[in-house]
Amino acid sequence: MNQDLYPIKFQPILKEKIWGGQKLHTLLNKDSKLPNIGESWEISDVENDTSVILNGALKGKSLKDLLEIFKADLLGEKNYKIFGNKFPLLIKFIDAREDLSIQLHPNDELAAKRHNSFGKTEMWYVMQADDDANLIVGFNQKMTPEKYLKHLEDKTLTEILNFDQVKTGDTYFIEVGRVHAIGAGVLLAEIQQTSDITYRVYDWDRVDDKGNERELHNDLAIDAFNFEMEDDFRVAYETDKNSSNEMVSCPYFTTSFLHITEPILKINTKDSFFIYICVEGEAMIETENASEFIQKGETILIPAGIETYKITSANAKLLEVYV
Repeated sequence: MNQDLYPIKFQPILKEKIWGGQKLHTLLNKDSKLPNIGESWEISDVENDTSVILNGALKGKSLKDLLEIFKADLLGEKNYKIFGNKFPLLIKFIDAREDLSIQLHPNDELAAKRHNSFGKTEMWYVMQADDDANLIVGFNQKMTPEKYLKHLEDKTLTEILNFDQVKTGDTYFIEVGRVHAIGAGVLLAEIQQTSDITYRVYDWDRVDDKGNERELHNDLAIDAFNFEMEDDFRVAYETDKNSSNEMVSCPYFTTSFLHITEPILKINTKDSFFIYICVEGEAMIETENASEFIQKGETILIPAGIETYKITSANAKLLEVYV
């Protein structure tokens, strides 16, 4: 173990959005007086939005600094060979007071060619949902480019979209090329590739306080759609206590659900960093030379160089992520 490494917290990067609300402040204790906080970026290596360390001896250093100093000790050997000094994941909390735009994300190939970026495969875990709140994921019928474009032109896109009413704990895997939107009244945790590339195809005809509509990206989006996708976006997972219950495993990340009611010892055999997102309760994470408290609405990074650690709680629910 690298003696300089410890469980790391970052300063949340709060984003005001036209559709944002107050749940990040009232339910997740984010310190902000902004009226419309839509997103809290918990761990980010996106250009111009790099996370800054909040705790311990490295407080004040950025995630980029951390990568340059610790390299494979932070990411793991295999990840460092692939990503170098670039952190591969972006972790967010999202509060939708209003519906988000209907959108999709490009794959790695398109994103690299057009934007010099990774693609944006992501997953959602619903932390809270108002009565009748929903998510839009995929289409409700077989789709072709021609049929899609006709509905887009006729402003009847919502007739062909799949609406799912959701509750706490519901989990969705959003592959690149899949149309989606977070509905009003949903608070969720999002795990995604490090990318801020979104193709917005419809924004409910709304305008900002200056009367302007947001930009749409329909010319770019049509090439990014995967109209052949199966209806396999809902994630079923076990909830056994005190063990890691795998939810999503894809080339970009693996996420498990962890309900802790007694101390558990974790041994890192994955040659990867681990991220813990607390979605309920509170827990203590202890390493050989440090300990850090985590509560609902907080995120913590365990560097790959930390081989063993203990998580203690009487009742906490965590999302556990590695690459």
